Amino acid sequence: MKGQVKSITKKSQNISAWYNDVIERAQLAEHGPVKGTMIWRPKGFVLWETVQKILDTRIKDLGAQSVYFPLFIPYSFFSKEKEHIKGFAPDLAVITHGGGEKLKEPLVVRPTSETIMYDAFSRWIQSFRDLPLIFNQWCNVVRWEKRPYYFLRTTEFLWQEGHSAHENNEDAQKMVDEALKMYVDFYQKVLGLYGYAGRKSESEKFPGADATLTFEILMPDGKIVQGCTSHNLGQNFAKVFKVQFQDKVGKLQYVYQTSWGLSTRSIGAMIMVHGDDNGLVLPPRLASTQVVIIPITTKSSDNKTINDLANKAYELLASYSTRVKLDNSDQSVGWKLNQYDLEGVPVRIEIGSWEATNKEFSIGVRNNKSNYTVSKLEHLAENVQKLLDGMQISLFEKSKQFTKDNTRQADNYPQFKEIMETDRGFIEAFWCEDPDCEAKIKQETKATTRCLPLGSMETEGKCIYCKKPAKFRWLFGQAY
Repeated sequence: MKGQVKSITKKSQNISAWYNDVIERAQLAEHGPVKGTMIWRPKGFVLWETVQKILDTRIKDLGAQSVYFPLFIPYSFFSKEKEHIKGFAPDLAVITHGGGEKLKEPLVVRPTSETIMYDAFSRWIQSFRDLPLIFNQWCNVVRWEKRPYYFLRTTEFLWQEGHSAHENNEDAQKMVDEALKMYVDFYQKVLGLYGYAGRKSESEKFPGADATLTFEILMPDGKIVQGCTSHNLGQNFAKVFKVQFQDKVGKLQYVYQTSWGLSTRSIGAMIMVHGDDNGLVLPPRLASTQVVIIPITTKSSDNKTINDLANKAYELLASYSTRVKLDNSDQSVGWKLNQYDLEGVPVRIEIGSWEATNKEFSIGVRNNKSNYTVSKLEHLAENVQKLLDGMQISLFEKSKQFTKDNTRQADNYPQFKEIMETDRGFIEAFWCEDPDCEAKIKQETKATTRCLPLGSMETEGKCIYCKKPAKFRWLFGQAY
């Protein structure tokens, strides 16, 4: 196939080249003709469809209704909230001409939907009876990316964005907390990824928000991916877009708002953390094919008996809602074994002459290359499910252990810099919360404040940079 990678760079040698090779060789995606864009291929898009299917149910459980808003937003909407336009201005794609004519007002290609949604909220919300209002939309957004990277950083990407309006700040904060909890649970239980949930610094929070919560995930190269965000917007957008309601005593009040989102970046993080030199390693709960059955037939074997047993195994597993594939194509066995390793299929069942004669099944598990034998058909479904569950847990525990092992405490700035120059990872360090210190640390080491972990205890310390009093140890690291 034209443009297909011939071999995969070893992950330990060059993780960036390995990452690109795996994505292209496994046919998840390829680069679009415009820099920073990405063409989703079927094997890649099915992963996002699974994310949508699982997460959409959980979002609706939060009380959200599905909506869709236009891709084009009047430029004037962005100028209403000063922090918002300041934060997004460098990333905006702006349209000045349409239909062969110069537009009276430039249009922004959606980078996020707060402004266009809240203009509508001002019409839709009149009374306290209209609250809480909770919406979610699955859509594409455009942020002009200077350093594109499959899934992790693309000019156009896919995501969901939830938005809500409430009577008071307590209810809004509860929504923010519940959204973040939902994301953390999804990352841990579905994608098998461990990370730190916490609060962003003032300079790193969402432009226009009072506060931003995040989930930060460590990659094998020591860099960190921001997995999702959940924002308490306070009344900042409500005041500029005049989103008001009549309270129970008839007085006009501004609503309190939230927004929260998770993007296709989640897939990139999953690929990078779990994959190995042979290709993808997909968590069973995400994999579109959880089990592949490979009949091993030869000219001298009893192929009918082999195929009959393979079909019985397929029918049994399918009846238990296992996502199973029977590959009885004419491709060689070696090709199939390599291909399903590349695609990251969690469990492989091989049935050859020996298995057919003894009515047994040889089973391989993708993540740790372990092999098992199941002696009876009636025991197959139960044993396969145990292996799938075990792999799911194993991937998460490996991610957790790696993160813990690469979270280091720095008590002085030379130590901080040494960690950044060698292993990187998460660094726990006191910071006075002065943005000037934060900016200088980033300039000198490339490390940014990732978050203040939820539940952090206040204590006495000195800022890692300026040595002024500090109350908390923040997590620092280099972001993707």
